[in-house]
Amino acid sequence: MRPAPGPRDQSGAPRRARRLPAPPRAEIRTKESVVHGVALRDDYDWLRAPNWKEVLRAPETLPADIRAYLEAENAYCRSLMASTRTLQRELVKEMRGRIKEDDSSVPQPDGPWLYYARYRKGAEHPLICRRPRPERKAPLRKGREQIMLDADALADGKDFFDLGDTAHSPDHRLLAWSADEAGSELHRIRVRDLATGEDLADAVGDTTGDIVWARDSRSFFYVALDADHRPSRVLRHRLGTAATADELLHDEADAGMFVDIDKTQSGRFLLISISDHETSEIRLLDLDSPAGALRLVAARRPGRQYSVEHHGADFVILTNADGAEDFKIVTAPLDNPAPEQWRDLVPHRQGRLILDHLCLKGRLIRLEREDGLPRIVIRDLAGGGESSIAFDEEAYGLGMDAGYEFDTDTLRFLYASMARPTETYDYDLVTGERVLLKRQEVPSGHDPAAYKVRRIFATAADGERVPISILHRADLALDGSAPCLLYGYGSYGSAMSASFRTRPLSLVDRGFVYAIAHIRGGTDKGWRWYLDGKREKKRNSFTDFIAAGEALAQAGFTSRGRIVAEGGSAGGMLMGAVANMAPDLFAGIVAEVPFVDVLNTILDDTLPLTPPEWPEWGDPIRDIKAFDYIRSYSPYDNVAAQHYPPILAMGGLTDPRVTYWEPAKWVARLRATMTGGGPVLLHTNMEAGHGGAAGRFDSLKETALAYAFAIKAAGEGWPAA
Repeated sequence: MRPAPGPRDQSGAPRRARRLPAPPRAEIRTKESVVHGVALRDDYDWLRAPNWKEVLRAPETLPADIRAYLEAENAYCRSLMASTRTLQRELVKEMRGRIKEDDSSVPQPDGPWLYYARYRKGAEHPLICRRPRPERKAPLRKGREQIMLDADALADGKDFFDLGDTAHSPDHRLLAWSADEAGSELHRIRVRDLATGEDLADAVGDTTGDIVWARDSRSFFYVALDADHRPSRVLRHRLGTAATADELLHDEADAGMFVDIDKTQSGRFLLISISDHETSEIRLLDLDSPAGALRLVAARRPGRQYSVEHHGADFVILTNADGAEDFKIVTAPLDNPAPEQWRDLVPHRQGRLILDHLCLKGRLIRLEREDGLPRIVIRDLAGGGESSIAFDEEAYGLGMDAGYEFDTDTLRFLYASMARPTETYDYDLVTGERVLLKRQEVPSGHDPAAYKVRRIFATAADGERVPISILHRADLALDGSAPCLLYGYGSYGSAMSASFRTRPLSLVDRGFVYAIAHIRGGTDKGWRWYLDGKREKKRNSFTDFIAAGEALAQAGFTSRGRIVAEGGSAGGMLMGAVANMAPDLFAGIVAEVPFVDVLNTILDDTLPLTPPEWPEWGDPIRDIKAFDYIRSYSPYDNVAAQHYPPILAMGGLTDPRVTYWEPAKWVARLRATMTGGGPVLLHTNMEAGHGGAAGRFDSLKETALAYAFAIKAAGEGWPAA
């Protein structure tokens, strides 16, 4: 048989085989150190700017040599993806076509007003609005709208703008709001007079952005970040005073604990939560007496976690105390909430993970997950009777929207499946009636019946069954020929919801199978699922993901070498690990803001997240076993002289969570070490941080780059290097 003719140009003449342009080569400037008697060598540590804290505030201060390297990498990425420019534009158009441009949230009642956010057509950022509330039980009517805040106007002319929290005062006269203007998560808080539309002179910088008002509407509480970018101090700001005079309520001395604020649904108490990934402590303040003293609920004890709600004369506490691995709910009297006073209200049941709880007047509502599926359970606190909200689908997402009010007979919840757009319901807690308020609109059109949602299980190396949620076209032939995008995370106990996402439809409509691997390290199958994927068991997350890929191939959804893996942040670490462990399984790897330089980062206690991360990964500074184990899987430290699939790494210059130099160093080491495969691409957003571009349309460009890479990797690929 004669061989098929080779590629030809438009004239019919044989076309020369194209080769990839040479990638940037990072200089080798070796840094050597010794830890636990082990010599560590890092050729690319110089990519970490010595003034990185300054760069978070002022990106233009990045040293010139580092900037030149990152820009060269961006140019190389553009050149290799040049053939997909038309495809990327098509993807952006498709994804934008699924977004209702003049969308609005369902209004939430609070006293005399209905509060909501909406978008103008074409706008990147929302309008924060309210309108008068009609009489109760009267038909909903619009009334006269007041635009309290125009985030699009605030963002005008700025390279980056991300609206943080917005919180109206209890007397409805003021709106406190926060914004990040660099992507570095340093939020500035301002206060707007809603009668005049002007901001007051009050301004507080370097905060997390979260705001809780005192009930007198004359002061608010916030969390400040310290010099190491850690949320550590809670302060009260009195209106009309300078931020330098703000009253300090709590200053956390332990760098391993993060501080957060919230309030009970009753509005009575400010909650100051001090926690890491294993231990929590809550101090509270009566918001009727904002100048009063803090009260401790239960002192921190390693491994004990709890969260607090309030109802009448009791605190209602969700906790894992007393061996309640999947959590239970207890009550404690207001005057003495110490652990010895805790009494079981909803006892612990193994395998039923209680995720969240909420108190409305006369009722306790909890969100729980069993057998991988969520449900909402409503308990009458007087009689003890319970009812539940659940749905009959193989995979779906369910969540509560608490709103502002406590004295209400209405619970708002959201439901979606991978094929069915998000639906917002009001649930009558007296009659059990569900009222559909909104179904997510897909302007370009969407037919759920055109898609199939499946749930299968992979068998891990140790026999565990790993759930996989799957979406594909109903008419797709499951003969192994389809490419697959397999998404995973598997850290911090975060479960991956099988809810509706419009962006992956651009892949699914092109014949892809879209799958989510619910691997260990998340809580998809209970708290034990999380414990079996952290610290000395972290490798289970990686092998579970690989098992999921193999199971999809064996079941005919795809085949080996046709799978593009995707993950971000800690899921990006997963991407780096599986690229090292099973490179031939994947057609490509998309690693977004990837936490890949694990050992160096967790050895550096000056980085913002490092001390609070030790409970998750182990402390390699003080524990040689933790050091050895992290070193054995850290993606950067385990890059090997082997063939790698095409890899796209994406970072953000002002990212305080996963610093820009992690993906940059990883890419440099991959290129210098791998013996074949690739290409390896790096795209750094020079004007954003961990979340990428902030605008709802601007962010589509980054998704389009990732999806175009996936399509190319699973299809025509790249010419030889």
